[in-house]
Amino acid sequence: MTSNLPLILGVSGASGLIYAVRAVKFLLNADYAIELVASKSTYMVWQSEQNIKMPLEPVQQEQFWRQQAGVETNGKLRCHPWGDVGANIASGSFRTLGMVVMPCSMGTVAKLAAGLSSDLLERSADVQLKEGRKLVIVPRETPFSLIHLRNLTALAEAGVRIVPAIPAWYHNPQTIEDLVDFVVARTLDQLDIDCIPIERWQGRG
Repeated sequence: MTSNLPLILGVSGASGLIYAVRAVKFLLNADYAIELVASKSTYMVWQSEQNIKMPLEPVQQEQFWRQQAGVETNGKLRCHPWGDVGANIASGSFRTLGMVVMPCSMGTVAKLAAGLSSDLLERSADVQLKEGRKLVIVPRETPFSLIHLRNLTALAEAGVRIVPAIPAWYHNPQTIEDLVDFVVARTLDQLDIDCIPIERWQGRG
């Protein structure tokens, strides 16, 4: 049964926007409510990876994400400007299912580990931490430096679930979407959300 509480989806300026697009697709099709905030760098990544300009205005941005995900009407999606630190998701009194940052850049990891919040994405993640709510990040970088590993360790010690963008192969993936969907499904597993039809390991029997 779908919860009435929304899920915050943070999209940072890391490569791999397809992870966020697929998450939006499956969550909306399962009638979840999404509060989406994309960092300032995300606009540049869309331009670089897809040669597409992501709109700045929230209503147009909602239409943009729905178009990219191929979901016209299902679910609820509200997009927030990256600089609007007065938005609902910036407050601990606004109840949520938790938050996913996907993909998550190492710059965002570093700021979260240091307790810094210079934009709405970082503030929203910091709120999840201080409220003891679930925060899941999907770091998209390789190789990890020692600084990256230390920052990730600090977040893990604070209760953050870390799901690297590493797919499995036992389900015999045939497409890029198969690989991406496995990572998205395992990410949402951390929030007890099961809305992606992936083949799960059943053992050798």
